[in-house]
Amino acid sequence: MTGGPDLSAPQVVTITSDADVVRVRQLVRTVAVAVKLSLVDQTKLVTAASELARNTLVYGGGGGAEVGLVDSGRRKGVRIAFSDDGPGISDLDLALTDGYTSGGGLGLGLGGARRLVDEFEIDTGAGRGTRITITKWARSV
Repeated sequence: MTGGPDLSAPQVVTITSDADVVRVRQLVRTVAVAVKLSLVDQTKLVTAASELARNTLVYGGGGGAEVGLVDSGRRKGVRIAFSDDGPGISDLDLALTDGYTSGGGLGLGLGGARRLVDEFEIDTGAGRGTRITITKWARSV
């Protein structure tokens, strides 16, 4: 054993501080390498995860990220689910608009994070928190 995380089951990171955002990035990078994402795809996924982890902390008041391997039978990938019990996103269309930011993040916003991954699902509403699930698939060779 290398002493790294057990990737056979999803890993959960509680997000309550900047240090936790860093832990999410590191775990996502580890899992992305394990499923053999290209360096470009690793960077895209880590960037999206970093933005969403920061949003979970800043706008959701903290929450969690669950990072795991997925296998479609044809290819492997990384799936990350971010969740918080914050105020939710009252205007999702606006939040997904290119260039929209409420400040403090990487400047990507939700729309930028969505473009960096292969699958992006969001469940939110005013007063009920937010859950965002993203997936990045390894390219077939």
